[in-house]
Amino acid sequence: MNVQILLFEGFDELDAIGPFEVLKRANECGANFQVKMVTLGLPRVIGYYGLEVKADEYINEENYPDILIVPGGGWNHRGGKGARKEAESETIPSLIGKFYKEGSIIAGVCTGGMLMAAAGIAKGHKATMHHLAEKEMESYGCEVVGARVVDDHDLITARGVTSGIDLALWLIERFVGSEAACQVEKRLEYERRGTVWRRR
Repeated sequence: MNVQILLFEGFDELDAIGPFEVLKRANECGANFQVKMVTLGLPRVIGYYGLEVKADEYINEENYPDILIVPGGGWNHRGGKGARKEAESETIPSLIGKFYKEGSIIAGVCTGGMLMAAAGIAKGHKATMHHLAEKEMESYGCEVVGARVVDDHDLITARGVTSGIDLALWLIERFVGSEAACQVEKRLEYERRGTVWRRR
């Protein structure tokens, strides 16, 4: 599966790095995730807490991923960089909307879900969100569920920063199987937290 993690100036480091490592480790357990860090055209981006990351490639409207993971960052701080600023610029929400229409699964970690909402794709769906942004998420017309991860078919959201790890483990379970997810969990010395709400 082609998985792209979309980075932008002020992204939350753990929102992106957590899922990146989990999905990479899944390949040691029989998965086939092609995981890349992508940007809007910057060769390097700086996270909210100062980590500089070199992108694998630029996001390309002609190369729609199977799964696009969108980290949050800076939303609740209302600073000069991060997810809120990207939502206001509308460039990333527009791309998310295009990818969604082409069939990509969109997965948001923490306030990355707010960029999904700003894209207009969360309306009428169930989602989860960091507790400080729940009301804002609801204002976009979606129902916020108090689960750790919410899987509403082609829209998946994870509640807060560390829940990106749980989101990635859920992706492994959903697309590879529970045995592989358990193997990765064991290798990480991590125990999944909370519940996954899934639409049947």
